[in-house]
Amino acid sequence: MMTTPTWFDTSIENALITHESPEDEQGYFVYQLDALKAHLAALQQQDVIKLWFAVKANPLSKIIQTLDSEGFNFDVASSGELAQVLAQGIDPERVLNTGPAKSKKQLTAFVKQGVKTFVVESLNQLNWLNEAVLEQDQPNCENARPKVLLRVQLQWHEGEKNPLGGNSLTPFGLSVSEWQNIHVDSYPALDLCGLHIFQWGNMLSNEKMFSLWSQMITPLTDLANSIGMTLDVLDLGGGLGIDYLGEGQALSWSRVIEDLAIIKAKAGVKELWLELGRYAVAEYGYYVVPVVDRKINYNQEQLVLAAGINHLLRPAITDQPFPVQILREEFIAEEGTMQAFDLHGPLCTSMDKLGHLQLPKDTAVGEQLVFGYCGAYGFTESMPFFLCHELAAEYVYQNGTLTQVRAAQPASSYLA
Repeated sequence: MMTTPTWFDTSIENALITHESPEDEQGYFVYQLDALKAHLAALQQQDVIKLWFAVKANPLSKIIQTLDSEGFNFDVASSGELAQVLAQGIDPERVLNTGPAKSKKQLTAFVKQGVKTFVVESLNQLNWLNEAVLEQDQPNCENARPKVLLRVQLQWHEGEKNPLGGNSLTPFGLSVSEWQNIHVDSYPALDLCGLHIFQWGNMLSNEKMFSLWSQMITPLTDLANSIGMTLDVLDLGGGLGIDYLGEGQALSWSRVIEDLAIIKAKAGVKELWLELGRYAVAEYGYYVVPVVDRKINYNQEQLVLAAGINHLLRPAITDQPFPVQILREEFIAEEGTMQAFDLHGPLCTSMDKLGHLQLPKDTAVGEQLVFGYCGAYGFTESMPFFLCHELAAEYVYQNGTLTQVRAAQPASSYLA
C-alpha cells in the first residue's frame, strides 16, 4: 500500500471535496494560512539571518498579511508589487527594491514613497538613485540616506546552469571588474553598505549551496575593500528549493542556518539576508481542476483538464511538474491501482502539458485533481489570456473554513 503523499495535508481534503461552485469549474487556487503561519514562525526561530519575502512568488493580500504577522520583510521588484505591499499596511522602511529594470522614474517614486533599501544592478541605477535622493531636498543626515547593496554577477568554475544563469550572462547585476570602477565616496547621498549575489535556483542540496556560498566570500570581500566599502550587509538572495519531483531530496533548514552562520563569520558582516520565495510559501498552496476528457493515443492514456499552463505555467518552462493526486473520499493509492497519465490542458499548443504522472486507473471525466506546491509561482506566473480563458479564483483555508479572496474572472473582464 502506498501512503498519502507528504506534500498533501489531509486536513484540507474534505473542504476541497465538498466545495461546489460553477464559477470554479475551470480550476482554482487555495492557500492554507494556519499551516503557512506555523511554517514561517519556525523559519524565524534563529538569529543568524534577516528574512525577506520575494513578493514575486505570491503577491496575494492574505499571503502578505500572514508573512507580515511573522515578522518577514518584503522584496519587491516592481511598482505593482510595492503598491500591493503598501496596501497591506506594511511600513515602506521594511521594503527592499530589487530587479534589473529600475528606471530613474521608478527609483524616484520609490524614494518618495519612503522605501529606504535598494539593490542596484547597474551603474545607471546607482547614479539615478543618488540623484533621486539629492532631489528630495532631505536633510543631509545619516538616517536620510537609503541603504544600498550592489548586485554582483560572478562566474563559477563549475559551470552551474539554472534559471538565474549560473555561468550564463544575465541582466542581473554587474561583474566585479565593472563595479571596481566606482568608489563609495562618489555617492554621498547613499549608504553603500552591502553586496547582493543570487545566481542559483531551486537548490536541493545543502552541500552544494554551502559550496557556492563559500566560493563567493573572497571575491566579494575583495570587491568591497577595493571600492572603499565597509561590508556590513551580505544578501544571498534565495534559491532554496522544493522537491517537486518527489525524489526524496529536501533541504535541512537547521543545516542552512548552521552553514550561514559560518558564512556570516567568514565574511565578517553584521547582517546576512535571504529573500525567500517558494521555500516560504510553495508547500501551503494547492490548485484544484476537473478532468474534462479521457482518451488513449498510441497506447498512452491521456487526461485533458479544464485548465493547464494557462493557470500553471511552471511545468512548461522547467520540465518539473507539480505533484498531483485525485480528490476522493477515503482515497488511498494502492499498488496495482495506479498508472501513468499524460496530463494536458485546453490550450491549442503542445506546450500545454502538466506532466506524466501517476493517478488511479479508474480516473473518470468529472473528477477533480489537486496539484501540490502551488503556493508559489502559480496564479501570477500563469498565462490565462491565451484562448480567452478565465482568471482562476483564489481561496484561503483558515480555522477550518474555505474563504474566497478573488472570484474567477471571465474573459470579458479583460477583453477590449
